[in-house]
Amino acid sequence: MSDTLQRLAELIETRKLAQGGDPEKSYIARLFAKGDDAILKKIGEEATETVMAAKDARVDGNTAALVGECADLWFHTLVMLAQFNLTPQMVLDELARREGMSGIEEKAARKDVLRDKAEQSAKS
Repeated sequence: MSDTLQRLAELIETRKLAQGGDPEKSYIARLFAKGDDAILKKIGEEATETVMAAKDARVDGNTAALVGECADLWFHTLVMLAQFNLTPQMVLDELARREGMSGIEEKAARKDVLRDKAEQSAKS
């Protein structure tokens, strides 16, 4: 994992309320204090801003705003992962697992797993 992602993930962990994060002094701690919905809402906002920046870049060729919005989106995604006690390495491991597999094959495999689970539930 990149050193930057690792350092950022470690910093985010220190801002959890259980680790002494102070919502009065830390934006990340404030997000944790507000809970899942606030974090997820922020990701939605950042995703929309990223899409809009990409559309602008398509028109004017300026990609600086797109990079900035992607950074915001990634950052808030790291906060979400931490909220659910997940790590960036887990996401990287999943990407590595998918490496070399076509997106069509990977999506079909996920549908097969979901179908198998539904069939098992129906039998129970």
